[in-house]
Parts: sequence; C-alpha cells; structure tokens
Amino acid sequence: MMAEQPPPLEATPLLNEVPLLPHMVNGDSIQQVILVQVNPGETFTITTEDGHIQCIQGPAHVPMMSPNGSMPPIFVPPGYVSQVVEENGVRRVVVVPHSGEFHPSMHPPPPPPPPHVPHYMHHPHALLPPPPHPVFPAVPGTGELPPQFMHQPPPPHVFQEQEPRSHGRTNFIQRDERSLKMQEHLKKRLKDRQASGHTNNKLNSPPSSPHKVLNSSNATIPNGNGKGQQGAVGALKQKQIGKTKGSPEAEMGESDTESRKCDTHLSIGKPVVSDIQARSAVLSWNLPVSSQNGESHSHSPAAFTFEVAISNSGKNGKFKSVYVGEELTITLPDLRPATDYHARVSATSSSIKETISELVSFTTESCEPDCPAAPKLINRTKNSLSLQWKSSNDNGSKITNFLLEWDEGKNGPFKECYYGHLKQYKLTKLAPSTRYSLRLAAKNDIGMSGFSETVTFGTAGVVPPAPAPPTLLEAGVTWMALGWSPPAGGALDDSLTYSLDMEEEGSGYGFQPQYNGDELSCTLRNLRRSTSYKFRLFAYNSEGKSSPSEVVEHSTKPDRPGAPSKPAVKGKIHPHSVRVTWEPPKDNGGSDISKYFLEISEASVGGRWEPIYSGAQREHVCDHLRPGTSYRLRVSCASKGGESQASDVTTVTTAAVPPGPCPAPALVGKAKPKEITLQWGPPAVDGGSEITEYLLEMASSEQDERRVLYQGPAAEFGVTNLLPGRSYSFWLRAGNRVGFGPHSEKAEICTAPGPPEQCCKPLITCKSATCAVVSWESPACNGAEITEYRLDWGQVEGSMHIIYTGPCQSYEVKGLTPATTYYCRVQAVNVAGVGLFGDTGVVTTPPSVPAAVAVLHLLEEDQVEISPPFSTCLAIQWEEPCCHGAEITGYNIEYGEKQLVTVGRNTTHVLENLLPDTLYRIRVQAINSFGVGPFSHSMKAKTKPLPPDPPHLECVVFSYQSLKLKWGEGPSRALIPNPTQFNLQMEDRFGRFVTVYNGPCHTYKVQRLSESTTYHFRIQAYNDAGEGAFSEVCAFTTTKSPPAPLKAPKVIQLEENTFEITWEPLQPMKGDSIVYILQLAAGREFDQVYKGPEPCFRLPAAQTNCEYRARVCAGRQCHDLPGCPELCGPYSPSTVFCCQRREPGPAAAPAGTELAQSGKRLREERAIAIALLCGFAVVAILFAVVIQYFVIK
Repeated sequence: MMAEQPPPLEATPLLNEVPLLPHMVNGDSIQQVILVQVNPGETFTITTEDGHIQCIQGPAHVPMMSPNGSMPPIFVPPGYVSQVVEENGVRRVVVVPHSGEFHPSMHPPPPPPPPHVPHYMHHPHALLPPPPHPVFPAVPGTGELPPQFMHQPPPPHVFQEQEPRSHGRTNFIQRDERSLKMQEHLKKRLKDRQASGHTNNKLNSPPSSPHKVLNSSNATIPNGNGKGQQGAVGALKQKQIGKTKGSPEAEMGESDTESRKCDTHLSIGKPVVSDIQARSAVLSWNLPVSSQNGESHSHSPAAFTFEVAISNSGKNGKFKSVYVGEELTITLPDLRPATDYHARVSATSSSIKETISELVSFTTESCEPDCPAAPKLINRTKNSLSLQWKSSNDNGSKITNFLLEWDEGKNGPFKECYYGHLKQYKLTKLAPSTRYSLRLAAKNDIGMSGFSETVTFGTAGVVPPAPAPPTLLEAGVTWMALGWSPPAGGALDDSLTYSLDMEEEGSGYGFQPQYNGDELSCTLRNLRRSTSYKFRLFAYNSEGKSSPSEVVEHSTKPDRPGAPSKPAVKGKIHPHSVRVTWEPPKDNGGSDISKYFLEISEASVGGRWEPIYSGAQREHVCDHLRPGTSYRLRVSCASKGGESQASDVTTVTTAAVPPGPCPAPALVGKAKPKEITLQWGPPAVDGGSEITEYLLEMASSEQDERRVLYQGPAAEFGVTNLLPGRSYSFWLRAGNRVGFGPHSEKAEICTAPGPPEQCCKPLITCKSATCAVVSWESPACNGAEITEYRLDWGQVEGSMHIIYTGPCQSYEVKGLTPATTYYCRVQAVNVAGVGLFGDTGVVTTPPSVPAAVAVLHLLEEDQVEISPPFSTCLAIQWEEPCCHGAEITGYNIEYGEKQLVTVGRNTTHVLENLLPDTLYRIRVQAINSFGVGPFSHSMKAKTKPLPPDPPHLECVVFSYQSLKLKWGEGPSRALIPNPTQFNLQMEDRFGRFVTVYNGPCHTYKVQRLSESTTYHFRIQAYNDAGEGAFSEVCAFTTTKSPPAPLKAPKVIQLEENTFEITWEPLQPMKGDSIVYILQLAAGREFDQVYKGPEPCFRLPAAQTNCEYRARVCAGRQCHDLPGCPELCGPYSPSTVFCCQRREPGPAAAPAGTELAQSGKRLREERAIAIALLCGFAVVAILFAVVIQYFVIK
C-alpha cells in the first residue's frame, strides 16, 4: 500500500483498528480478510503484480483478502515506525514517531517489508454488509477483481475469532505429512514473489504516508490443521469495535485529550497472583497513582476502567484480554494445567493517559489427564476384537497407564479387561455375533481421568435362525400392517434384513415377495376386502439367508355395507303413532347385515336425530309422537365391516287434535281498584295445529253464571268496570282448526282496594269564643278499612290547612279567635289512598275580650317631642291588639310593685315620678265592653341616673411652658371604659372659657403657655344621665424659664501658661440679669473656676502638657422672687485644650493642630449625642402610639 503525498510529520499519527474475520479455508490454503479504513481526504493506493496502481479516495472501507494468511506490508515515512498492538482482541498497526513511547504490549517493529503487496484482492464475503451508498469501481488490474469503496463508513461490525484450545504441553498440534509438505510449498512461493516484487517495484514506489495504515492480524504459527495457534483462554470472545480511531471525530477528540493529559502521569503497581489452581488463579492489583507537576494524587476505583490481559506464549507472545471493569481483584478461570502464564493490568480514565503495569508470571498446577477419545476397532473375528486408542492431554504429568472396561456382552455393569501402558489391546474368547460395550480412561501420577464415550462393537456371526412368523398389527379393508421380531437366539447384527412373501387364497400364483428391508414392520396395500392371505418371513445377514418362518394366515376386513332403502309408511297415520318399513341394502360390503338402526327427528329447523329402534327386523311402530307434528325418518345398517350411511329421509306428519288445557290467566302488573290486566300463554299441547283464538270467561262468584269477556287471538286483555276490593274468577280455553280445548284452572284475582268515598259535610258546634267541636260521619271504605281522617281548617275557604289526623270522628278545635269566621272539611284515608274532601262547613265564633298587646317597647329621647327628665320618667309605646268583636275602650299599665295606671285609647304614655337609676317591669292590657284582656309580655326598663357633681381641680406640676392638672380620684389614663366623662375649660384673653380637654381621664397637661403667667380653669362631669354643673374657677401661674444653653466656649492661648476662655453672651430675660458659671476639668470631675456677668475668663498658671476641658452655663437671677434665686440653664459642650511649651517660629503649629483635633472630637461627640436623642425620640413616639391605640381607644 502506498500514498500519493505523505503529510507533514507534525500531524497526529493515524491509528486504525482492523477487526479480523474468521479464517476461510479455500482448498488447502488459508484466506484471511482484512478491512482497511480510509479516512476522509486521504487516498489508499494499491500496486498490483503487473505494475498497475489503483487509488481509492476516502472515506471508505476496503475489504482485502490475504490468500496465505500473512501480514500485509505497511510502508511508513522516514522517522516513523509501525508497531503491531493487540488490545481487547483487536490487532492494530500503529504508526508512531521513532522517538515516541513504546507500549509494553506492542511487539518489536517488524523489518522493512518489500514495496510490493502481492495477491491482495477484495473479498465479497457474506459477513460484510452491502454498502448503504452507491459503490464505484476503481481502476481494475489485469486478471483481478476491482476494489470497491463506500462514500460513508458503515457502522462497526462485530466479528468472532475462533481460538482452538491445545491439549498438549507444547504449543503445536502434530501434523500429518501431507499438510507439512503443503505448508513448505506455500512458504517457498511467498518468498519468491516477495523477492521479485522487491526488485521490480522498489524504485517506482512512492514514500508511504503515515496516515495510510493497514491493520491486519498478527502472523500465527501454522499447525497441522492449517489454523493459527493462540495462547489465551479457550473461551471464544466477541469484542465490539467502536468508532474507528482514524475518523475525523476521533482525531479531533484525541488532540483535545492530549492537551489535557500532557502534564499528568499515571502509574500502577505490579499485580499479585494468589490461590493458583490447575485451572484458575486469583489476580489482584492496587489503585493507580497519578502524578502531575511532581505531586502525587490518589483516585477512587470508580474513576478507572481496568483491563486484564494474559499470555501463555511468552512475555513477547500474544496477549488476550480476559476482563474489563472496575474491580481490583478477579479470578482467572478456564486456565490450562501446568502452563506458564504472563499477566498485565492496564488502567484507563477519561482524563488521564492509559498506563500498563509490569508483567507478572505464574504457572498453573498439574492435574489428572483429560478424558481420552473412545477406542477404535481395527479388526474383528467371530471370537475376537482388536482395539486401538490415542493418548489424551496429560495436564503436566505423564500418562503411565490406561484402563479399558467392557460389559462382557451382557449389557450389565462394566468390568476391567485391560490395565497397562500400551495403546492397543485384543479381546479374545468372545461369542460370535455378540455386541460388546467398551470405554477407556487414562491415569498419571496425579490421578485417573474420566471415562471416554462408550462405544459398542460386535463380533462376526453365522446365518441367522428362522424368525418367528409375522403378526398382524392392524388390518383394514384393502391393507394390512404386519410386524415381526428378530430371530430368537440369533446374533444382533446391524446388517440384518428381512424378506416377506405373501400368497393370496385361490389365486394359484403361490408365494410372491412383498417386502425386503431391515425394518421390523411393513404395510401391504391394494388388497381385496374380506380376503384371507398367507405369509412367511426370511432373515438375511452378511453370512446368508435363514430358513422361512412358519406360514401364517391373516385376512382383510370387510367393507361397510351400503345404505338401506328409504323408509315407507305402512297403514294409517295416527295422532300418536305410525308404522314404517324398509328394504335391505343392495351391497352388504362382503358380510351379512347384523342390525338396523331407525332414527327420527322433528322436521323443524335444527331438529336432532334420535335413535328409536335397533334390531334385525325391517319394520317398526313409532309411538309416543305428538299430534300434528312433522317427523323425519331415516334408517342405517351395520355389519362386520362397519356401519353404513343413512338412507334417504322420509317425512311423516301425524294427525292433529284439539289443544290441551291452557295455564290459568295471570295478573299483569298491579291490580287497580276498578281495572285489572290479564295475560296468558299458549297451552303446553297445541294438538298439532296452530292456536288461532282464546276464550276468556268471568264470574263474580261460584254461584254466578259465567260470561264471556273476550274471544280472539291476543294473549292479553284488560278487564274494566270492576268494583274496588272485590274477588273475581276467570277461566280460559284455547282453540285451533279442530276445535276448543278444555277449560283452564280457575284463577281468582282481587281488585285493589280503592280510596274511601267522599265524606259528608261536617257538623260544627262552638263551645266558647275560642273553642269549637267538629264531628262527621264515616263514608264507604271501598275494600280497605279507613285508617284515619284529616280535618282541613282555615279562615279563608281557599286557603285551609290540616289541623287533625287520626281515627276519631270528632275533634275539638281550640285557640280560635273570637268573632272570626272559620271553614272546615273532612277527608278519609285508607291503605289504598286518600278519598275526596267532603262539603265545606262554616262557623263564626262569638265576640270576646281583647287580645294581648303584642308589641311593647321603650321610646328613646329623640323619639319624644317633649323631652322629660329621663332620670325620673320612662316613655313607652305599644301597638293596638285585636278587639275580638268589641271596640277597645282603654288600657291598663302595670309597673313597679304592681302599680296600675289606666289610660285611654292612646298607644303612648310617659310614666313619671320614678326613682333614678332604678329597674322597672312594665306590661299592658287592653279593655273593651266584654272585659279586660290578657297582659302583654313584661318589658324591663331602667331610669337613668342623676348627672354627676364636678370634681376638685388642682395643679400637680408647674412649668414655665405647661401646667399639669388633676381632678377626682382615678388613674391618669383611661384603662377601662368609664361612663363618666370630664369637660376641662380654660379662660382665654377675651374672658371666655374654651374647652381644652374632653374625655374620661383624670389628668391633663396644658402646654404652650407663657412663663410667669396666671391662667384660670374650670371643670364639668357628665354621663348618660346628663351634664353636671361646672366647678369653681381655679387660677394657676406658670414658672419662669431658665436661660438657653450656650455654645462651646473658645480657648485662646495668650502666653506659655495663660489662656483666655470666651463665650457668647445672652440678653437679660424680662429684666432679670444673667450670670455665667465656668467649670474646668483636668481629670474626670469639673471644678467651678468662675461665676459672674462677664462673657470671658483668663486662666493663668496652667500646667504644661496637661489636657483641660472647659464648659459654661447661664444663670437667671430672679429679683422679683424672695431671696433672688437663680435659674441655671444646661451646660454647653466641652472644649478641650492642652498647655504646651511654645517653640520659636513654627512651634505654634502644634497648638493649632491640637485645637483642630479637639474640635474634631467635639463634633464627633455632638453627632453621637444627636443620634442617641433621635433614637430615644422615635422610641417614645412608638410607645405613645401603642398606648393610644390599644389602651385608650
């Protein structure tokens, strides 16, 4: 294979995987198919024997065939080498730079091959799938098939590689002489062709491209069978080839992966072999350790995939993958005993380059030999058998003896017949024509192997004895099946054959051969029915023919007879019977008729045939028939040959009769009071004629005469105009064309009970103005006893309601309204339903005293035109009740301790002269000419209390801007609802009192006042009873206000230890003079250093390097007060200064810096103070809102 232009050496080396197809034997040579993958953008070049060049453009898969199974030569550019690698059962040819890493599993680079590749052609094997795209032929060479390629590479295919297992200690199988000569000849031809091709094409061959790599299988050592010997586990492995590594996708993936793997190195320790047995061993290894930039890293087992490969052909031999997974310990099964093995472990990961461990070598234990092959027969006589066998695999220990067992020709247990080291043995003193079973086992120093397959050989024999006569297995009309057994006491020989002779009785031809073969049965056909035949049997073997058996006679069966004649009617046809007769069949089938069978079936569709006679007579009377019914009759006969077919069918119709009795008519649904519906079915026996009509008769009782209700074909009739709750009798008759049948049984059916009849007009008697007695008579019940009566009562004739339900025939109505007209009617009820209401009765009750007052309530203040004092008065109102036929003349009002007040027809009244804050029970009754009506319900009403007195007002806290006032006894805040409210008023500058507070609290703070000013206040209390009087006017005076706070004083250093402290002066307050108090602190406590009216102070003799703090406040001297007290305001913020030694010139700068720092600290303290003040203010506001919302309201 050659490439047109070799790519640059910097390109990534191409790695193609070529799966091996199974070997194909063509004559005595071995052909191997190699699949060559051509990547996209590359060219695959083939040079044939005659110098023609064929170029195939990628992508394509080119199947190549090697006639001699050798490895195809691969050309590489300068600086590159090709290496054959086998991984996972796939052999690859890798083209790598000469300085690259050498994989431990790679074989040493092969020597440079000749430039000519002879005898590689396309192989159209069935294992390769047809190309899914159009196939284009390349330039064909002379005398060879043109290669084909595909535009798209097909999906990977799975191929199997068979690995024959060796049973000897050496890695070859002995060859026969012919195979060795053929192998020598093929090797010589291959060398000659390679030498000639190298001489002719060396100068014309272009350099090979490293991207054109052909993958093929490694050359195997040929054995005597012409197959490759492979030293791995004997099981067949199937490996699925993934995406070809030479594809563009794989090349891109490899380039990205190499960039990540370049700095990471993986190392795995040497595996350890333990528990070595004859056919298994345990292999374990540790997790690999990766190192990157000199640092070691450990990994989890799930991050790696381990592959175990073993070889039994040396460290440089072929390695076979036996395990791929994530486990760290595996058991190697199916190993060969006494064999040297080499194992290695490779670890792969998605992010780390693959690594391979060192080889570990071990040797399996020896064991007993394999089961030998069965012995072979090399010669036999009548009394001896000569056997020979071959050795089996000794499994590491030389075979010392063989054990041969036989069953002595008795099919019994095996016994020893030979034990020794020879590989052949002769059994003598045997019986002729006898079969013997034998088996063989081998023994070495380890133990005895299993026995081989059991083989059976027989000695030579003599002419077989005469066999037993043939027996009849089964006979037919025209055939017979005969069987026989081997001759008794004869030899069992595989070549024993039989000859059967037959003689037909009366034919005059004698015995004729009918069968010749080795079967023990035969079937003779085309014989005559009911005929006797004679038979005899001969036995043959390799020694000759036996004497004939005894002559035996067998007969064929007779045939079944023909059908008898059609049955015929004999005599008159009766309604229930008919006599039939028939004639025998024309063909009796070779034997006499033994029995006749007569069958009958109704002529209706689907009628089933039923046998009614079986016998030798040809006449029978068919009885128990139904009148007017059509029957079908047929007859068949039977003999020794079987039963004949049925004769033709004869149809007979019996005479008709009147129908039988009908079932009694039955009630359909539920009976009604005046109507019932009857239904009936046809009679069980119609008399042989269709039912045409029915006759229904009825009688009210057994003494009454029957009368016809209905005559017609219908099977249902409704009887009307009946009486409720009565019993009636019914009879039914059915008729056909012959006449009417008998009456059915009597059916007694009762009509349903009906509702009672309409009641008469009730009788009404008034016992008083509110009570009346109603009575009535019982109506006809219509078959069901009256269970109850219903009394309908009301004041309007069209709107009455039931007031009584019961069995009585009178009812007393109470609670009536006097002087009122009432209507009533009665209705009767039984189980059948409700009867109609009777006529309506009318009654008017006499007049009486008035009814009770229904509505009584108390009037509020706004509902009364003239408002009375509600502390001593109650205003009530009620609605006028029913007068009960007499006009109301007045009302009685009862209140208090049964005090009674009579008023006119007014419905409003004010009760006066009552006690304040007192509960009264009030009720009212109406009066007319008949007397006093009942009292209304009692109403409870309470008078209001008297208005409260004004409380004592006092001032508890005086201030220059506010006055806190207090009155009465109680909390300052209204924690509970208080019925008493207070109205606090203050006099303004115009002499008018203005309300400043209105509420339930007992304290109030008046704010925004002027200093040293007198204010006048008064207070009033009120509640539900009204407003009380105002208290006396009280005068309270505010205090004087203290001076305002001053700003921080200013400090100026006059001399080295002298400072001048100044502050802003204040104006006199309403004629009161202002004095100032200056305090100075050198530590924690302040000391007063000055008090006077001047706004400045000079501090002499200050200590050097000492920090001072100065503050000042203003005081107001009140001259109008006794003793001229002073009101001092708050102190100003502190000013910090320090006394330092003055330096000439720039020495004044630190003092200024110190002052700047002091001012900065002062500003920070002010900011902190302002923030704290704002926080406290917000918290106070929140507490005030909560108290106002949840407590006061």
